[in-house]
Amino acid sequence: MRCDKRHMLLYAVTDRAWLHGQTLAQQVEEALRGGVTCVQLREKELDDGAFLREAEALLPLCRRYHVPLIVNDNVEVALACGADGVHVGQEDMAAGEVRRRIGEDKLLGVSVHTVEEAVEAVRNGADYLGLGAVFPTSTKTDVDQMSIGTLRAIRAAVEVPLVAIGGIHRGNIGQLAGSGVDGVALVSAIFSAADIQAACRELRRLSEEMVGP
Repeated sequence: MRCDKRHMLLYAVTDRAWLHGQTLAQQVEEALRGGVTCVQLREKELDDGAFLREAEALLPLCRRYHVPLIVNDNVEVALACGADGVHVGQEDMAAGEVRRRIGEDKLLGVSVHTVEEAVEAVRNGADYLGLGAVFPTSTKTDVDQMSIGTLRAIRAAVEVPLVAIGGIHRGNIGQLAGSGVDGVALVSAIFSAADIQAACRELRRLSEEMVGP
């Protein structure tokens, strides 16, 4: 499976910090109704059994809306539930090993911070790259902020779709115009919203304006 850059337009990364009595599936469905184009299930605290149950709950929702479900950093869960792909960071399983285990038919996303990491990830089978953090963020405190110049340099170096992540919200998406990214990945801007569906509609519109025709 090769990645369609349109799936990067509004990429939702889950976080159960803002459930407030809802299930994660309920929140993800609101995001899907609002227009998210990709969903990444990110669970750093759950054991594999609970992680798999969450993935199995989200997969039919994503199928209904024709949106890929990506599992963060857990190849076993991704394969067990039939997810569309896996996303790994620089400290997770090596991209080449993930590709070997998931085969050619699933998507592989890799988080990168430099041109060198980007080129290496694509060489090892990445279908798309996550670039960041593009703005200061409380979600990932262990990475430096990435400049627009670095985004453009990565765009010039690789041909796969690119999604920006890190501290992005409705007030700063427009600053990424002209950077070469194909969309934005968001956590709190989606899942902490009082009205997730409405927030996603606006974020989708802003991302479309940022990417341009």
